[in-house]
Amino acid sequence: MADLYSEAGFAERDGAEGFIAKTFNTCHWLVAVEGDRLAGMARAICDHASDCFIQDVAVRKEFRRRGVASGLVSRLVEQVSAEGVDWIGLVSVPGAEDLYRKCGFAPLKGYTAMRWLKRPRPDGVNHGSDCASS
Repeated sequence: MADLYSEAGFAERDGAEGFIAKTFNTCHWLVAVEGDRLAGMARAICDHASDCFIQDVAVRKEFRRRGVASGLVSRLVEQVSAEGVDWIGLVSVPGAEDLYRKCGFAPLKGYTAMRWLKRPRPDGVNHGSDCASS
């Protein structure tokens, strides 16, 4: 799994095991296996009531274009939908939008994906420190 995370760009190979161990608190983990090889994985973070985010969909290069990713995403959607969760989101990497469209996802019109930046400003203050004064 550390090799797959590294290949997908989710974590550096050195230290990936520690990163992966922390992610096991995720609500749903799925893996695709062919023989004794890990072909792909995906996970979902959810509150089991209303909201879910699909994360880290990754498939080894030699297993791509075989329906592995769409199978993993579809299965995650089935699992969280069965819990009654009706808001399932994800952020697509550029070029993967068609995969997610085929799985029933669509862009959120009028919304912007955003990420907290933890890099300090030139004055040494963290970007998020001005949030309380907004």
